[in-house]
Amino acid sequence: MKRVLKTICTVTGVLLIMLLGSCTNSNWIMDNNTPITDHNWSYVNRVRFDCKIDDESAAYNLYLNLRVTDNYKYSNLFVLIYQTSPDKKTSVTRYEVKLAGKDGEWFGKGSGNLYSYQVPFKTNIKFPAKGNYHFEIEQNMRDNPLHEVSDVGLRVEKAK
Repeated sequence: MKRVLKTICTVTGVLLIMLLGSCTNSNWIMDNNTPITDHNWSYVNRVRFDCKIDDESAAYNLYLNLRVTDNYKYSNLFVLIYQTSPDKKTSVTRYEVKLAGKDGEWFGKGSGNLYSYQVPFKTNIKFPAKGNYHFEIEQNMRDNPLHEVSDVGLRVEKAK
């Protein structure tokens, strides 16, 4: 009886480890966030990320990660996203992130006084070549510094 119980426990443990090991997202390339010092994001403090692309034939989705406090005074946030390819060509695109509705209710996921957003800004895109891509994210609001921004980040994943 002890032997059967030991075998069942061992098999259950192995299956549990295999199940937990298979829970990773194989499409994920990177998901990094940078804290903003004192929650004051200045124009000159661009947030920088590097991403290595190994498969130029695959489609990718890019997301802007953002966290603001409940004291953030606007319902949106504009950013400039700079993308530099391995051949050093740079493109710049301006994006607006809607943070709250007209009634003032936050769209993000709340935890304490922080609201988190993960907003797609490019979907199903193909990078023209393999190599390292450099991204910089700059706040593009009238306020400088922009108060109550906690973190800014970038997520890159293969499109499903």
